Amino acid sequence: MWNTIAAAPADAIFGLTEAFKKDPNPTKVNLGVGVYQDENGLTPVLDCVKAAEKLLLDEEASKNYLPISGDAVYAAEVQRLLFGDATEVVSSGRAVTVHTPGGTGALRVGGELLKKFRPTARVWISRPTWANHRGVFTASGFPLAEYDYYDPAGHGLDFAGMLASLRQVPAGDIVLLHACCHNPSGVDLSPEQWREVAALSRERGWLAFLDFAYQGLGDGVEADRCAVEVFAAGGADFFVASSFSKNFGLYNERTGALTIVSPNTAEAAVAMSHLKATVRVIYSNPPAHGGLVVAKVLSTPELHRQWLAELAAMRDRIKEMRAALVEGLARRGVAGDFSYITAQRGMFSFSGLNDAIVEQLRTEKGIYMVGGGRINLAGLRTANIDFVCDAIAEILRR
Repeated sequence: MWNTIAAAPADAIFGLTEAFKKDPNPTKVNLGVGVYQDENGLTPVLDCVKAAEKLLLDEEASKNYLPISGDAVYAAEVQRLLFGDATEVVSSGRAVTVHTPGGTGALRVGGELLKKFRPTARVWISRPTWANHRGVFTASGFPLAEYDYYDPAGHGLDFAGMLASLRQVPAGDIVLLHACCHNPSGVDLSPEQWREVAALSRERGWLAFLDFAYQGLGDGVEADRCAVEVFAAGGADFFVASSFSKNFGLYNERTGALTIVSPNTAEAAVAMSHLKATVRVIYSNPPAHGGLVVAKVLSTPELHRQWLAELAAMRDRIKEMRAALVEGLARRGVAGDFSYITAQRGMFSFSGLNDAIVEQLRTEKGIYMVGGGRINLAGLRTANIDFVCDAIAEILRR
């Protein structure tokens, strides 16, 4: 069957990780893969997760299927995390949530559902965006278009260009927005800018689909949900894809959620019926463990507080590495102002390093970055920050 078929190209990011693993260089540094690493270079299991798993093990009485939509407590806690306590969107019942296999699964379920009811729509993605956004929505059958987002010259948000692009989006199309910690740039909108985008969505009649993979890793759980709150206050339809890979460290548990917000309870019930029908033919019902862990942590006050503290420690470490990189380059007299890196949020940064420099860093120094100069700040630590700064400074001086 396969002897006349060409091999599929390797995934850019996971392919980079494979190359990193095979590299014999003892001083190699992986700044490409999008996972959190601690000061020892490990991706830890959070203490609150371990505690929740012990409780679940003691309580477990069956491994029967979950409902198609997943555990009800999980869904309720996801909504509380998205919208806050005792908010109208939750109390009115106009938000519905299903447990999905990771944030990618949430995007794909949303894509499949939207394709059924908006078959002629396009999906608009930011320029740039996470590479897999293209694959997910193309696989769902959507043609793609781009809106302006990042200003490479100023290393910040091109908000005027973004608004100009979004004003051209036809009614009925779908706009994919990064709720916080934009991947790959690390450049986010301010609350006022989010209000302008939400107002434009209502004015133009396009549907917002928020990818919310990094809640809590920007400025905090509450501050990071600004975009969700702004769209919820507008009363229109929108989608939210959540992930607990990064903020809970549940990478291999593939724990995510898709939440649909509707103008009223009746429409939300219709949305849920079609969400369930979509899930049923893709994976039938979700895996239990990751969702039950999240539900246990978020619904147990002591574990919830512990999670917030551990999440804050991760967020602070990333910010410290941002500052260390900027300060390290400045001390080495590298030409240019890299302070924009400290203004970015989340695990990623557009470093400003071009592809030629990225290639030199990889081949000569064993420092791995994604093309375009995107770096994962969590890959930096005290043990390698001087080596990375020295390497960048040496190559930039050539």
